[in-house]
Amino acid sequence: MINIKLTDQELSPSECEQLILDDQAGGHVVFIGTVRNHTSSKTVKYLDFEAYGPMAEKEMHKIAAAAKDRYDILHIVIHHRTGKLAIGEIPVIIAVSSAHRKAAFEACEFCIDTLKETVPIWKKEYFEDGEVWVAAHP
Repeated sequence: MINIKLTDQELSPSECEQLILDDQAGGHVVFIGTVRNHTSSKTVKYLDFEAYGPMAEKEMHKIAAAAKDRYDILHIVIHHRTGKLAIGEIPVIIAVSSAHRKAAFEACEFCIDTLKETVPIWKKEYFEDGEVWVAAHP
């Protein structure tokens, strides 16, 4: 099962965990990305995420499908939030279940790394003295 969500609403780790439950799964891995209060030597006030919705969802689905093809996993969830997020809030959750832990860990890492490289979601960091768009794609 693949579950993809791009939303401006709060993300739920427990919802994502429920979506990957399976009696065949011996490993569940959940990555929860949170907004931290600093970047390098600057204090972050908040972040703002923008996305090109239809393309972002399509790319997220492609990543999940590639992970299922590449790793022996049962279920995968990729949820990403848009809009203004305060320190401590969750912009991204990736949850994976598999029969064995290694596949779940590897698939989860593959998904977050690939998402940051390819999905049209942009992050703007706000500081006391200004703001900057963070280069999401090299």
